[in-house]
Parts: sequence; structure tokens; C-alpha cells
Amino acid sequence: MALTIKKLAQQCDAEIFSNTSETLIESAADIGSAQKSQITILNDLKFSKFLPDTKASACFMNEEMAKLDVPEGMTILVSKDPEISFIKAVKLLHPEKQYQPKIAEQTVVAETATLADNVYLAEFSSIGERSQIGENCQLLAGVRIGDHVKIGANCRIYPNVVIYDHTQIGDNVIIHAGSVIGADGFGYKQRNQKHIKVPHVGYVKIENNVEIGANTCIDRGTFGETVIGEGSKVDNLVQIGHNNIIGENVIICGQTGISGSCQIENNVILAGSAGIADHVKIGHHAVVMARSGIASDIKECTQVFGSPAKDKKVAWRELAALAKLPQLMKTIKQMESRLRKLEE
Repeated sequence: MALTIKKLAQQCDAEIFSNTSETLIESAADIGSAQKSQITILNDLKFSKFLPDTKASACFMNEEMAKLDVPEGMTILVSKDPEISFIKAVKLLHPEKQYQPKIAEQTVVAETATLADNVYLAEFSSIGERSQIGENCQLLAGVRIGDHVKIGANCRIYPNVVIYDHTQIGDNVIIHAGSVIGADGFGYKQRNQKHIKVPHVGYVKIENNVEIGANTCIDRGTFGETVIGEGSKVDNLVQIGHNNIIGENVIICGQTGISGSCQIENNVILAGSAGIADHVKIGHHAVVMARSGIASDIKECTQVFGSPAKDKKVAWRELAALAKLPQLMKTIKQMESRLRKLEE
């Protein structure tokens, strides 16, 4: 969708600082690759090195950066929050694909299932007994909804997602392709050198405004619930074990694994490839840095790193000391040699 710079400024909470307002903008791009008829953003001085050579027709900036020299013909759009303005522009210029309500012929819907208004059910999707699908939901090709599942309004579920029985999903939830919600937890008891499977009869509860990345797995509770709190965002390839309680607005990055019965409080960030042992509590606003291993509770508002994880400043000092170890060993050997000569 193409819009004039003037129209973008009006809809993106920005003001035109310089040059024309009637230039047509067709798409958005980063400042390093933007071309004519594209809009970009400069919100950090470290990217200002790209400014002299960019061919973008318009650029979002704050008031301070708007004082920089820009290429001839570029229109500056000044915003109090350039990032949010740019996001709004991207949504306007690259609107999501819309699906008109329909139920494909190849869809299988149980007689006892309930469908609200304006639902889109794509080919080869299926809905189990006594499940409920809220209004304006979109289930794309190959989605499998089990029995007694409840899905709220305005949800989009991408192809080949499997949602097991008794799962509860709130409003405005997005689940990307290939994810599995509500499978058995990984629970076994060892007897006589054999693994005895623990039955999992709980469920998964996903609250409003949650987004779950592709090929992520969320296990149901053993007896109770596994919860993903409102506004939380889960990346691709994440494993969330049984009975975990994930708070609100939590960020869980790709390849993170969370064992069973953990409590992740509000606004926690788990960076990529973090590993969380079972029965761990991570306090609100804590940050677990990439590839860290968590084996014990983490206090609120702290940042930890390493395996086992510790305060990031302590961990970094230890790494810096470790880097000096080869030279230290060389020095010790030299001192030992000198000491032997003195003794002789």
C-alpha cells in the first residue's frame, strides 16, 4: 500500500521537518538498504554512518537527530518516539494478509463444537468435540484443535499447529506454524531399571495478547495448569515444561528450555538458549542472559550470566581473569625455574 509522506506523518504521530510532503512512499526498509520511495528510521547515532549514502525518500528521527545533515531530497519526519512511529508506518505500508470468513469444505468440525461469527477455517483443519472458537478467529491449513478446547476472539493460528484437549486460549493470541500446545510433560519414575510414565491430566492456559513462535512446545500440567501470562511473547523453538507459571509480559527467546514447575514472574527476559532447571523461581524484571544455566532461584531485578548463572558483573570478571590464565601459568613456571636455581 502506497501513502504520501503527509499521510504517514498524520497516522504515525510525526511532524514533517523538511522537504516535500507529497512524495509517495511504497514500503519501509532499514537505513542501510533503503531506496527511493521507501521510508526508514534513524534512532541511534551509531547508525548515522549510513545516513550520507542512504537513498530513502523519508526518515523518522527525534528532534536532536533531525539536526544532522541529510541527503538532498530526503524528508525528515520528527517523532517523540521514532521506533513506534516507524512500526506504525510498517503496518500501514505492509498490511497483514486478511482472511474473509469461511469454512473450507475439507474442514472437519465436530457436531458439538461451537463457532462464533466471522470465523475462518482453512483446508484440512479440524475441531474436536465441545470445543469453542471465538469470533474473528483464523485457523489456517492443517490446524488440529482437540476436544474441550476454548479459544477466545481475534486469534490467529498458523498452519499445522496442534492444540491438545482442554487447552484454554484467551483473546488476540497468535500461534505460529508447527507449535504443539498441551502435549504430555516429560515425567517418569524409575523402578527396576525401567521408566514408568507419569500420567499428565492437566491443561495449558494461554492468556490474552500472547504470541507463540514457530515449532514451540508447551506441555500441559501433570494435574493442574501450565500458564502463559498476558502479553508474554515466546520465540521459536522454545520448550516450556509442565506446570510452569509464566507471568505477564515475559520475553522468552529462541532455544530456551524451561523444566517443570518453575515460576517466571512478570517482565522477566530469558535470552536465547537459556536453560532453566525444575522448581526454580525467577523474580520479576530479572534478565537471564544468553546460554545461561539456572539451577537455583534468581532474585528480582537482577541480571545473571553463565552456567551455573551468577551476577553478570561477577561472571564477566571471572571470564576476564580466565583469559589471563595462560600468561599467569607461564609466569608461575618462570618463577619456579628461578626458585630452583636459587635453591641450588
